[in-house]
Amino acid sequence: MPHLDNHSPADAYRAGMRRLAAGVCLITSHRGDVFGGMIATAVTSVSSDPPTLLICVNRNASLFEMIQETGRFCVNVLAASAVPIVEQFSSSARRGERFTTDEWTTLASGSPMSAHALVAFDCQVAKVVDWQTHGIFLGEVCEVLCPDSVAAPLLYMDQRFHQLGELPIL
Repeated sequence: MPHLDNHSPADAYRAGMRRLAAGVCLITSHRGDVFGGMIATAVTSVSSDPPTLLICVNRNASLFEMIQETGRFCVNVLAASAVPIVEQFSSSARRGERFTTDEWTTLASGSPMSAHALVAFDCQVAKVVDWQTHGIFLGEVCEVLCPDSVAAPLLYMDQRFHQLGELPIL
């Protein structure tokens, strides 16, 4: 079995994590009339009672401060059709385009929901855990919005986007 011995532990970790397929999410928030967002795969269900999600945000990301100050965020679980939106939100050079080219719904919390969301979880921060370069936000889910459309989810693995086939593997 091959090992990544010739890499630093951090490089080996990143190479290993590239093999973990994950759903692609757009985390959004707002401060006043300014919207913020970032693409994330570090989103996890924590509890169903109370409904709680966990997101990890780099402290250097502009969204970190926004969520910390407002105590609100929305997790938009993206459909495969969202690749152009993901490309916008993944490029700091395209920051000005982020909320201008998609259909958005403003939720009760003020956070934006993308028209490409399979589901959106509107959350209030319940706890923040500082861990090295990131903040781990535990968000109590205040509202769940599920559009009627059925679409394939967008997945990320090995530095590429994927979508599920039509038939599940049993």
